Amino acid sequence: MSSPHPQPASLARRSLDAVWHPCTQMARAEHLPPLAIARGNGPWLEDTAGQRYFDANSSWWVNLFGHSDAGVHNAIREQLGTLPHVMLAGCTHEPAVRLAERLGARTGGALGHAFFASDGASAVEIALKQSFHSWRNLGQAQRREFVCLQNGYHGETIGALAVTDVAVFRDAYDPLLMRAHTVESPDESRGNEAAALAAMRALLAERAEHIAAVIVEPLVQGAAGMVMHGPGYLRGLRALTREFGVHLIADEIAVGCGRTGTFFAWEQTEPTGPADWPDFILLSKGITAGTLPLSLVLSSEAVYRAFWSEDVGRGFLHSHSYTGNALACAAANAVLDRFDAGQAERVRVQAACLATHCAPLATHTRVRHWRQRGLILAFDVAEAGAGFSERFHLAARRHGLLIRPIGATVYLMPPYLIDDESAAFLARAVAAALDDVTAKD
Repeated sequence: MSSPHPQPASLARRSLDAVWHPCTQMARAEHLPPLAIARGNGPWLEDTAGQRYFDANSSWWVNLFGHSDAGVHNAIREQLGTLPHVMLAGCTHEPAVRLAERLGARTGGALGHAFFASDGASAVEIALKQSFHSWRNLGQAQRREFVCLQNGYHGETIGALAVTDVAVFRDAYDPLLMRAHTVESPDESRGNEAAALAAMRALLAERAEHIAAVIVEPLVQGAAGMVMHGPGYLRGLRALTREFGVHLIADEIAVGCGRTGTFFAWEQTEPTGPADWPDFILLSKGITAGTLPLSLVLSSEAVYRAFWSEDVGRGFLHSHSYTGNALACAAANAVLDRFDAGQAERVRVQAACLATHCAPLATHTRVRHWRQRGLILAFDVAEAGAGFSERFHLAARRHGLLIRPIGATVYLMPPYLIDDESAAFLARAVAAALDDVTAKD
C-alpha cells in the first residue's frame, strides 16, 4: 500500500533505517512509511512534498493552539535568553514557582504542591509512589495495592502499565507488572455509572485497608476509544474514596488544559471545598501547548505533610534531570495566560461550532454512538473490518486530514482554533474519508 501523496524517499527511508517509531510495527512501516513533515502553522502541517494536512488530533493531543503559536514561542525565547535550565534539587527559579502557584490556585488551594517531571507516564509513576510512600510514612505500609478501571490507560512504563487495562500495550509485559485491581468502568452509552460505583464500593469495602489509591481518567477514557462518563460518577467516586480512606488520583494528562471545556476536567464536578478535589491531579500533554516535554503532579496538603521530616529516608527521593525545566515552565505559564484571558469559554464556543457542522455525520449509515465532551468528538464505525484504522488514516490524508482512529473509533481532538470554516472542512473531510473506506466494504 503506497502513501497517498508522493514524498522524497530520502527522509522517510532514513527515518525507517534510524528511528524506532512509537506505536508502530516497523515491519509494517516498510509498506506505509512515516509521513515526512517539514513545517507546521496553526492547525496545518505540511509534508516535504508541499501537501498540507489539518492536524485533527493535535499531534497526540498536545498542540492546544496549533503549531508555531507566537505567544508560547515568544515566552520560550524570552526565557532562553535568561535561564534555559537549572537543577531543581537545591535550586529554584521564577517560572517553576509561578507555574506551581497558579495551578494550585486553580484548585482553590486544595492541591497546592506541584512535583515536576517530563512526561505523562512519569507523572503516573510519581503519583503511585507518592501515594504508597505517604501511607508508609503514616505507619500504613500494608497499603500497597492500586485500583484502576477497565480499559483505562495511564502510560507504558512498568508502574503505569500496572494500572493500564489496554491489552495491546500491557500483555507483552504482564509478567513484569505488579497486580492491580480492575473495576468496571462507567460508560454513558451503557448507562452503567451506578453499577460501576457499586462495583467500586464492593472492592473498597473488602480491601480498603490494603489499597493506597484509585486512579481514573476524568470524563473521557482516551485509549479505550473515547469512552465518556458524567461528572456524577466522579462525585460518587470521590465520596467512596473519602468514605473508605483511600487516595484518588485524577489522571488529566489527556483531558486537562481545557480539552473538556474547563481547565481541569474535575471542575465539572463543581467542587465546593478541598475535600471535593482528588488527592492528586496529573497534567502533561497540552500544558506546554506542544512545545516542550513537561508533566506535573499536583498533590494535597495531607499527602505533602506525610513526607515532612528531618529524616531523609522519609522524603520523596525521586528526580529527573530536567525536572522543572525553566523553558518548559515558561511555555506552561504562557498557556495559563491564555486561560486567564478566557480560553475555556472559547473552547466551549468552538465545541458548539464543531458539533453543529459535524452533526450531519451522525446520520451516516455506518456511524454508531456519536458523542462529544468539549473539543473531543468521537463516533464508532459499524462493520469496520480488518485494518480499518490504517485504511481510514490513508483515506483522510487524501482529503487533507491527518487523523489516527483508535480501532473502529474515529475521533476529532483538534487545536483550539475552530471556526465555521475549519469546522466545515473537518466535517467534509471526515465524511469523505468515511465514504471512501465504507464504499469498498
